[in-house]
This record gives sequence, structure tokens and C-alpha cells, in this order.
Amino acid sequence: MIERPNYLEELISFKEKDLIKIVTGIRRCGKSTLFDLYIEYLLSNGINKNQILHINLEDFEFNDMKDYKQLYNYVNSKLLDNKMNYVFIDEVQKINDFQKACDSLYIKKNVDLYITGSNSKLLSGELATLLSGRYVKIKMLPLSFKEYISVVGNTDIQKKYVDYITNSSFPYTLKLTNSKDIRMYLDGLYNTIIVNDIAERKEISDIAMLKDVIKFMFDNVGNLCSSTSIANTMTSKGRKISVPTIEKYLEALVESFVLYKVSRYDIKGKNYLTTGSKYYLSDIGLRYYLLGSKNADEGHILENVVYLELLRRGYQVYIGKKNDIEVDFVAINEKGEEYYQVSYTVRDEKTLERELKPLNNISDHNPKYLLTTDYTPYTSHNGIKQINVFDWLLDK
Repeated sequence: MIERPNYLEELISFKEKDLIKIVTGIRRCGKSTLFDLYIEYLLSNGINKNQILHINLEDFEFNDMKDYKQLYNYVNSKLLDNKMNYVFIDEVQKINDFQKACDSLYIKKNVDLYITGSNSKLLSGELATLLSGRYVKIKMLPLSFKEYISVVGNTDIQKKYVDYITNSSFPYTLKLTNSKDIRMYLDGLYNTIIVNDIAERKEISDIAMLKDVIKFMFDNVGNLCSSTSIANTMTSKGRKISVPTIEKYLEALVESFVLYKVSRYDIKGKNYLTTGSKYYLSDIGLRYYLLGSKNADEGHILENVVYLELLRRGYQVYIGKKNDIEVDFVAINEKGEEYYQVSYTVRDEKTLERELKPLNNISDHNPKYLLTTDYTPYTSHNGIKQINVFDWLLDK
């Protein structure tokens, strides 16, 4: 198993706290493995094996379990009296009204409950109301570049980066020995997400149109997009589609963690803007699987990697806007704001000038960074720190 220390430490910190621990993320990003790692931790710290119950609802053993009463009764029948029981339930959204079972288990004093789900709507509607204040959510992503390097080694970092984005950051791909096997694995994963997590859940019948929208979005990573512009572009190419349908598809892709929607932030007015968004992928390897290297924009792909890393580090991330100038990312946490500009290379003088301009246009004293793949000595441009992006990705 690949170590996921940051997520594991987060779970450990909530051990036996009076909260439901909910791990969310795209299919196969490592949620079940995280539970396995945590169970190993429990066993090595004095917890008896019979105090641990791990249910994976994608296992055929539980294929007939459909509603919350069955789930509750099964778990309740396995609980030990007068001992703490650690209950792990994978892909809980497969159970109808699962929130009722979770709530009933939560109120038991001898149950420490952990669940996973592959849909961001896991905590919407009735569940959010029923469990309000009773849960903590851990948002999981596929492997970071640092986690990837911890497995494949830190020699020839630039080549490893190319492998990372083309072969995928899904953990299981590291067990596969050639690109053909990786493509077959990604094909199965992609189609499972499209059919199970999106089409069935959203009752989408036109799978071909859905796949066309996905290809369009994968081909426009890091570009400003609106539902209207997407619909107009696709219609002009002979694929007529309405704006509401585009919005439905995008919502489904975001809910299933295939895409992340990034809104704009007015740096001067400190306002969150409702118009103009960009979308990034949970895994760039899916883009290469679907589109190959066709029209691959190295800069936008690097932006995607940086965006996901900022999420991993606990930032809220926005596209920065000041007047007519755009900053790649405004990263906000409890300490304040940081600004990031990302460029594959700035060796050309004009490119360097263009990339520094948005940061120089910001007059406050928050930290400003220019991340590139260039290997240069420590460089500061009027207070803007230029950092090699691989060093930055491996730093924490």
C-alpha cells in the first residue's frame, strides 16, 4: 500500500472524536486503502481485530444490501458490547437513505464511524440537515507528485513528472507495468464513472453527448468557460445542445470529482465573482487517456497540477482578477492570501515580463510566487519569488 501520511494523520487526529468521519473523492483515489492504513494503525496501537468492522458496499458480498435498515441491522449485529467499535463503510451512497443508518450508529456511545463516498452531494439535502454539526469531511485526491515520487524514486524528476501526468496519478496505475495496461485500467475507470456515477445518478440517456462534453472540457483545462460558450461552441461544430443540459452535465462532473470548478476573486474589492470560471481535472492522466497529446497545453496542465496541490495544502483557491488583469491563483487560508502565477518556462524575456505583470499589478504585501519548470538560482523579482515548481511540489 502507498503511504498517504497527510490523510492518515488527519484521520488519526479525529480518532474517537464525537464526529462521523467522511472521506470523499473520485473513485479509486485511495479512500479504501486509506481505511486499510488506518486499520493497520489501530491494530498496531492495541485495538483488537474484533473491534473493527469494514464494509465495502462495492463488494459482491453486500450486493443485496439496498436500504438503510439492512445496513443498520447488519452493523448492529456485529457490534461488541462495552467496547469501542470502529466501523468503516465504503461507498455509502449506494444505500438508499444511508444517512438514517449513519445517524443511528453515530448516537451509539460505543461506535466510532468512518464512511467514504464518491459524490460531493454526499452531504447535501437531508443528510446535511440530519448530521449538521456531527461530521468532519476529509477531501481526498489521487496521488500528489510528492507521493508519486515516494514510490518511483527521485531521480530524473522532469521525466518522472511527464510520467506522472501522462500515466495518471491514480494509485493503482503504479502497479501496472506498461502504458497499454494503464490505458485499459483508465478506460474501465472512466466508463465506470460515466455510467455509474454520472449517467445513472443523473438519469442521463444521451451518453454520446455527455462524452462529447467531457472531451470538450478535458481539452479546455484552465480556460475560462461558461455554459453558454460551451453550448455555442459545440452547436457550431454540429452537436446542438442547450445551456441547461450543459449545466446539468457540468454539475454531474463536479459532483463526481472528475472536474473542479474554480471561480474568480476580485483582488481589489475582495469580492467573490459569480461570472467566468475555469475547470481543472482531478487527474491529468484521464485527459491523456481520452485525447492523447493532442493540443496539450503544457502551461495549463502545470496549472492543473499546482491547483490540486494548493487544495491538498488546505487552501481555498480562486482565479484572481484585478481590473482587466488575471492572476492564475489566489490561495486563501487562515493566515491570509497568497498569489501564484504558473508558467512552464520564462526563459524568454517577454514571457517573463508577461507572467510578472499580473503580480506586479497587485499593490498589497501578501506573498507572491512565480512557479516554473526552469532550474535557476533563487530569484526574486521586486519581491516576487520565482521557484522551481518541482522543488515546490516536493517541499511539503
